[in-house]
Amino acid sequence: MLLYIHGFNSSSRSGKAQELGDWLSQRGLGEAYVCPDLPHRPAAAIQLLDSLITASASPVKLIGSSLGGFYATWLAEKHGLKAILVNPCVACHAKLAGMVGQTQKNWHSGEEYVFSAAHAAELDQLAVGQISQPERYLLLAETGDSVLDYREAVAYFSGARQVVLEGGDHGFSRFNDYILAILAF
Repeated sequence: MLLYIHGFNSSSRSGKAQELGDWLSQRGLGEAYVCPDLPHRPAAAIQLLDSLITASASPVKLIGSSLGGFYATWLAEKHGLKAILVNPCVACHAKLAGMVGQTQKNWHSGEEYVFSAAHAAELDQLAVGQISQPERYLLLAETGDSVLDYREAVAYFSGARQVVLEGGDHGFSRFNDYILAILAF
């Protein structure tokens, strides 16, 4: 199973999720691809992802984008899985803590919610201080990401295989060019 984990306020309809799903379907590999719409509460999102991993009859590989990279890191550490991280959020628990009390809106569904202290506390529980086996990770980052500082991910995933590209954006504009490298990893 290839489990794609979308980012903050996103969904299975994100550009990268759609690109990957379409690419795999066109090659008859779509049945191995899973990209659930995650609840906005981190504990519920992790519970859903964890249940998909434990229920899978085949080996699981993770792809996480932004907040999905934060979740993928926790899941990779818990289950000993490989993870591909696309412009991942490092220390997401600290970055999003400043949003407590702010109304958020899912870009695809339009669902609104207030990011609460409970959200922040749940993210805090998922923080991984240091990865244990860098060889299980592939970092894909673009320096033009205006949302997250790519240098944080480069430092945090030190020792992991890294592809850092000049320019780009938070959506990782060259994602489609790296699908084969993702699958090879």
